[in-house]
Amino acid sequence: MSSFSNPHFMYLFELRNGKQKLAYGKSPEDALRILSVRLSEQEMAEIITDRYQRIRQRDLQRYVSNLG
Repeated sequence: MSSFSNPHFMYLFELRNGKQKLAYGKSPEDALRILSVRLSEQEMAEIITDRYQRIRQRDLQRYVSNLG
């Protein structure tokens, strides 16, 4: 099966401290689920789940300085 059949996107979720957390997935919900596997409960609690933006991989350099 081609990876183009199930596209994944990059999302930047806002954190309570003003930074952003990078995630990827088929949807914002999927991206949060993937993050929950990697992060602790305390780290997940810092994410504002309804404040995110979808970005292109080629634009990632613009956001690197604000990742937390």
